[in-house]
Amino acid sequence: MFIVSVVVNSQAATCRMMLPVALGMGLSPALVIGIMPACYGYFFIPNYPSDIATCNFDITGTTKIGKYYFNHSFMVPGLIAVITACLVGYPLAQLLI
Repeated sequence: MFIVSVVVNSQAATCRMMLPVALGMGLSPALVIGIMPACYGYFFIPNYPSDIATCNFDITGTTKIGKYYFNHSFMVPGLIAVITACLVGYPLAQLLI
């Protein structure tokens, strides 16, 4: 889901495409619901207007797109948030479903 979300730049479109595929592959509904935070991946490639605007508005210079395309200020916090949300979401979904 994360890779599709990076390419599609839409959380809703990613879920609409990938959730039926995951259920069709036989994954449990708890797992499918638990990994839904992985549909937030459009921060990974800094092409979203809010990411670019944030870099331009930051007068301190700490928010920037690095020398390489895939080392920017949003990458590490975003990956930590998505991974943590999936790790918390799956046991929570198992508990509630």
